[in-house]
Parts: sequence; C-alpha cells; structure tokens
Amino acid sequence: MKIIFKSIVGSQAYGTNTAGSDTDFKGVYVQPTRDLVGFGYKEQIEVSKDECYYEVRRFLQLLKSANPTMLELLYMPEDCIIEKHPAFDLILKHRDKFLTKKCLHSFGGYAVAQIKKARGLDKKMNWEKEKMLRKTPMDFCYVYQNGKTIALEVFLKDNNLEEKHCGLIGLNHFRDCFALYHDPTNSLGYRGISSEKSNELILSSVPKEEKDLAILYYNKDGYSMHCKDYLQYTDWLKNRNTQRYVDIETHGQQIDGKNLLHCQRLLDMALEIAEQKTIIVRRPNAQDLLKIRKGEINLDNFMQKAEEDIERLNVFFKNSDLPDDVDDDFVNELLLEVRENL
Repeated sequence: MKIIFKSIVGSQAYGTNTAGSDTDFKGVYVQPTRDLVGFGYKEQIEVSKDECYYEVRRFLQLLKSANPTMLELLYMPEDCIIEKHPAFDLILKHRDKFLTKKCLHSFGGYAVAQIKKARGLDKKMNWEKEKMLRKTPMDFCYVYQNGKTIALEVFLKDNNLEEKHCGLIGLNHFRDCFALYHDPTNSLGYRGISSEKSNELILSSVPKEEKDLAILYYNKDGYSMHCKDYLQYTDWLKNRNTQRYVDIETHGQQIDGKNLLHCQRLLDMALEIAEQKTIIVRRPNAQDLLKIRKGEINLDNFMQKAEEDIERLNVFFKNSDLPDDVDDDFVNELLLEVRENL
C-alpha cells in the first residue's frame, strides 16, 4: 500500500477550530495490483475515528458522486498538506472536472436537510423543554362525557374524584376503552387506574348494579411511543457532547451549534462552486461561522438567510454551465494513469 496524499482536514482546515477541536486526517492510497485482482482489496482504511484513508479507485468514485469531503481534498490549503506524491498531482491537474451540477445536492442538499431539522425544533437537545418529562399512563388517558373529550386528570380534579377510589372494567369491541367507576367510601375495593410498574391500566371487580361515570380511553400507543422516546433521550443524554449544544440568542432554546456552522459552510461553498467554479476550504468568514457555533445569532434571522441562500443556490446551478456529471471514460483513464505512475 502506497499513500499518495495525506492532509489535515475538518475545522483545522476550515479555520473554525477551537481550543478543544481534534485534529483530523484524511488521505488517499494505492494498493498493488496483486491486491486488486485478489481478495486483498480494501476500499477504505480507518486508522482511528480521526484518521481515514481511501483507495484511489474508491476516492475517484466518491469524487464522481460529488462527495463534499473528497472534493475538499482537491483544494486543501498548502499548510494542511502533510504528504503528496506526484501521482496525486495527476488528479489535482483535473480537479475542476469533478465540479458538476451534482454539487447542488451533495453540498446544498445536506445543508437543506439539516436546516429543516433545526427549523422543526424537534432535536433531542430541545426535548428537555417539555417532551421529555417522564410521564405515566394516566397522562395518556381521556374521558368521554356528554360529547366532550377531557384529560383524565382534569376530569378527576373538576369532579373532586380520587384516582385510588376509581375502578375500571374493559369494554368488549372497544379497543383500549374502559368504563370508569368511582367509590368515594372505597368500600367496593376498587384498585385505582394505573401503576408505576406497568404500562397497562388496572382493572377492578365492579358490581353489576353500579353505574359508570364515563367512558375512559387509554392512548396506549402514545404512551409506548413516549417510553421509546424517553429511552432514546436518556441514552443520548449519557453520551452527548455538551459543548456542541449552545443557547441561541433571543430564542430561549438549545441548538447543535456545530451542526448549524456546517450547514452555513456547505451553503457558502455550494454557492462558490456555482459562481466561481472552485472550492474554498479555508473559510474567509471563519469568525462569523464561529459565532454561529457559539450561538451568538438570532435563529429566525439565520433561518431566513439560509432559505434565501437555498433559493439562490437553485437558480445559480440551474443557470450554471457546469457539466451534469463526470465522464466515465475520463475517470477510468485517470485511474489507470495514477496506478501506472507509481
């Protein structure tokens, strides 16, 4: 195996690194012919979570698909390049041919998807506000009475009823529906409505002559979904990198600042590809991007600008004379030329 290119990538290359930023490395290698025709071919080698290399054939495949990370390797700042073999210059000589209209979706598409998630405000870092309060089956019970649906706890409170003095019996042919009874003296031995140890409601023995107060509906599916979300949240809470989550100015919530930084960076780079037909890895607006990461922005203004950038991006790529794709024969000949020049 011969490494023909190795570079520092990520925030160090963009100029958006902070004191706690890792140093990441990516590169390209060439395997000998024996490995290629045998069972020894490896298209990718991960040395660690911070260091990864791609076999030249895989690298060219990813370039052809307009993979942002691979395209950036063709435009790395000189102070980031650690190793470069003359064979890699053969690829660099043709780097402009890998800038195609596919970049609209690879750069811009990823940014759009992430911004839409942020606009939805349903990321785990915001679950703490309300969604992730631990709930019980009682929170998913509703009472139907006189043509109205009322939350069970509201119904009990309004009617001065105690949950422990309530009894339920199941109703045939009415899934998750129950007749609700109440015994203020507790002489009938009703067992209450729910238990903290079960996701099922509690049933009681009710004398036939007793009259029900109302029909109770238990949204069991909703409670099951809540339990699943809560488990995901607690797992995420244990493993999250808290430094990534920042309070957004004037918005009163937390957002993944690093994620928003990359959304803006990718949008900017996509616009540059369409307008200037190049990739600028070392970001000229690095300080502005760091402000985004730190949460020193107005989220509504950020979203509005991002949506405007997306509209511009679609127009620029539509009117651009960039090719639709990279020619297959060209890529194949380039691959053979690189292998022959080792």
